[in-house]
Amino acid sequence: MNEKRAPGFWPLAAVFAAFVLFLYGPMICIFVLSFQGPEGGLTFPLRGVSLHWFYKLAEGLGTVDIGAAFRRSLLLGALVMLFTVVLSVLAGLAFRKKLSGGNTLFFVTVASLIMPSIIVSLGIGLQFRLIDTGIKSILTSMDATSMLEGYGTALGLLTSALGAHLTWTLPFGLLIMFAVFNRFNPAYEEAARDLGATPWQTFRHVVLPLIGPSVVGIGMFGFTLSWDEIARTSQAIGDVNTLPLELQGLTSTVTTPSIYALGTVTTVVSFLVMGVAVALARGLARRQVKR
Repeated sequence: MNEKRAPGFWPLAAVFAAFVLFLYGPMICIFVLSFQGPEGGLTFPLRGVSLHWFYKLAEGLGTVDIGAAFRRSLLLGALVMLFTVVLSVLAGLAFRKKLSGGNTLFFVTVASLIMPSIIVSLGIGLQFRLIDTGIKSILTSMDATSMLEGYGTALGLLTSALGAHLTWTLPFGLLIMFAVFNRFNPAYEEAARDLGATPWQTFRHVVLPLIGPSVVGIGMFGFTLSWDEIARTSQAIGDVNTLPLELQGLTSTVTTPSIYALGTVTTVVSFLVMGVAVALARGLARRQVKR
């Protein structure tokens, strides 16, 4: 601790501090401006300190139902998190052995990270519109006019939007699980089998506790990436909007700090999810060490 700093320490520290300020400065500004008084505007200087704009946000922003959009984003984020965790763990287990066509399957899965998000969204929207056309043609040929009148579109929160978000979150989950299983010691599983454990018991009592912190991390990535996703949602969600899409639309119509209050709320939710995930991962790690 008493060693002399190297000559380049302080210049590098200044560059790092500037980078952190550049990275988090806009978010800090939004936090500060969202707590302005009733006379507050969209820019500095700060005019008073209060929760006025949070109360205004709770009352609603014009015709936009913020509460409904908030619930839709929570539901979609929770489902994306669940599917990402389950599919990533299953894929990680499957890829531990040599699979016929496994390399092709892997490259197809991660290809969505390379393609522009808006193109992925347009492709998924087009695919579901073709499904709509096929369903309507089948119903017409069957003279099922009553069902045809009640049919809208296959595009929706839990269909096309869910698939669009998985094209973004699932590759990250797969890469994490591949890295985890790449350094996983199979001797633990062999010992469990020698003691008479079934494959399910081996996974439940040996494998899952060891990979638990990584699984929690995948869940955190799945939710947070879905929570603020716009590009992949825009053309694939149908006639409803998630909270980020509503927030994007409000930037051109709302001229009060209410929009900053909404940004603060969404960011706090993300931090809460990350905090819970980190606490849970640390708890699982400590529990494993005690064992």
